Amino acid sequence: MLVHRILIIQGHPDPVGSHLCHALADAYREGAQAAGHDVRLIDVAHLDFPLLRSEAEWNDGAVPPALRESQEAIAWAQHLVFVFPLWMGDMPALLKAYFEQVARPGFAFDKSTGGPLGQKALGGRSARIVVTMGMPALVYRYVFRAHSVKALERNILGFVGIAPIRETLVGQVDTLGAAGVARWQRALRRLGADAS
Repeated sequence: MLVHRILIIQGHPDPVGSHLCHALADAYREGAQAAGHDVRLIDVAHLDFPLLRSEAEWNDGAVPPALRESQEAIAWAQHLVFVFPLWMGDMPALLKAYFEQVARPGFAFDKSTGGPLGQKALGGRSARIVVTMGMPALVYRYVFRAHSVKALERNILGFVGIAPIRETLVGQVDTLGAAGVARWQRALRRLGADAS
């Protein structure tokens, strides 16, 4: 089996770390490591960084020291796994702030070349998005059109060249029970083993 370099980005904003998102990310990591893949984990809740407040800061400001390691890990990775809960129909604000800081010009894309949208600098990487939510996943996907996940795929990951992007939507988390959690953990271990 081909060995992959996998970066898991845990996007749950609670630093306590005892949520379903953490159990799923751990299961993916366990499956990947058992299959011999090289895995790194970044827990966004444990990073201290400011919000971006201006276009000038985004274009020309220095990347916060706490996020330089994130950029290095993203550059290292061949496959990225993002795990987060759906909050108010979208990713948590802390994770959005993380993306804004990390996906800067000069790292994620080059504005000076490649036409009006710039040149995508993170091509050659694939991704999986794992999202937990209270509503049924089918309702989120077909009634709400998975709008926030699609925006992440198109406006952030796709914009910088990451493809293909796959989704795992875990719905009705409050009713899963221990058996349901264990079932999802097994599924994430398989995905980790396959680096998909």
